[in-house]
Amino acid sequence: VQLQASGGGLVQAGGSLKLSCAASGRTVTHDVMAWFRQAPGKEREFVGNINWSGTSVTNYADFVKGRFAISRDNAKNTVFLQMNSLKPQDTAVYYCASGRFFTRLPMLYEYWGQGTQVTVSS
Repeated sequence: VQLQASGGGLVQAGGSLKLSCAASGRTVTHDVMAWFRQAPGKEREFVGNINWSGTSVTNYADFVKGRFAISRDNAKNTVFLQMNSLKPQDTAVYYCASGRFFTRLPMLYEYWGQGTQVTVSS
């Protein structure tokens, strides 16, 4: 599985960005796509995840509920992270990941994208 994340950039506080993660070589066993983020000097943290098959199911970290939304386009093998009402503390490198389990634990995701930088200015 290869993942290509894109869409990061510089935005002012209160603004929006939409990240994309294109997956290639995906297998049916890797049914979960997740977004994580990592700020300088901090551990990688879970943002949210979504399943590929069947009814869309999403799960979010508490700090993004109501501001971020994950969606998918199965025809394009692409997952999106719509980020609204961005705050300076959302500044981080955002990674997409592919795994078998609907989990928040980064060590259980087997494939990772290269990351895309999101910077929110105050």
